[in-house]
Amino acid sequence: MFAPKNILVPTDFSKYSDVALDKAVDIATQYKAKIYLLHVITEHVQRCMADYCLDIQLVKQLEEQSIKGAKDKLKKEADQIAKERGVEISIVVREGVPQEVILSEQKAKKIDLIVIASHGKTGILKHLIGSVADKVVKGSKCPVIVVKP
Repeated sequence: MFAPKNILVPTDFSKYSDVALDKAVDIATQYKAKIYLLHVITEHVQRCMADYCLDIQLVKQLEEQSIKGAKDKLKKEADQIAKERGVEISIVVREGVPQEVILSEQKAKKIDLIVIASHGKTGILKHLIGSVADKVVKGSKCPVIVVKP
């Protein structure tokens, strides 16, 4: 019987990600598993536009604030879940391409289950854009639960 011990839950702070986290908490409660709540920062502050450039120190400060803000948001959510449901949650904030970071964290943390939200794109849009969830499913070395809205 499959009994996950380390669950990775990527979040973009959307309502869809909240549903996926709720499912992961249910699973973690049942199997006494640990959750790794991951947020990937994909956008960097653009330093230059046309002939105007921001000071590099200001850019670094803005990027650090973005990382701190994400960590604070994750910590608040993790603390609330830990208090209400008794699930151990570790927060992780990384920069990069979401699917690449998710798959890298899977390997690094010995994740045995990924619970990820799907934004529910359909038709031609799904095929043109692709989705992070789809790429994670294709590249994952462990089971992935895709939670649809």
